[in-house]
Amino acid sequence: MPVVTDPVPPSQLRVSDADRALVETRLRRAVEVGQLELREFDERARLVWGARTRGDLDAVTADLGPLPSPEVTAASVHPSRRDRSPVFSDTGGGTAMRVLTTIWACVLVVNVVTWAAVSLGTVDLVFPWPLFVLTPGAVLLTLYVAGIGRHED
Repeated sequence: MPVVTDPVPPSQLRVSDADRALVETRLRRAVEVGQLELREFDERARLVWGARTRGDLDAVTADLGPLPSPEVTAASVHPSRRDRSPVFSDTGGGTAMRVLTTIWACVLVVNVVTWAAVSLGTVDLVFPWPLFVLTPGAVLLTLYVAGIGRHED
């Protein structure tokens, strides 16, 4: 039976929630750089939060190698993502424009597809009523050109 004064091997030291959070951050970075898939991340995150000792945590990240440098991110791995500037800003106006534009685009697609299906089913010419949806789109474009919600470079 071990005595209380005997040294504990490092792999048997108990871990804290802070230690678990650091390992989970390491796993998130592994997903960002493409070392792990999301499914693997979920499995390993469950193991991390169930870990009791340093050895349990080390086993979760043993095959990932050393921690990548902070400069290694999804933007540096995928340069096209880094070079693109967002269309809408992160302000309230940008969020509103993003939501309104998405709704408008969905309504336009539904109208055009419905009109096409109705037009193909008849012999007579059907009035192109999806044109009415272009008016709100023109208003959104005018607001964007005026600077509402536009990302400033």
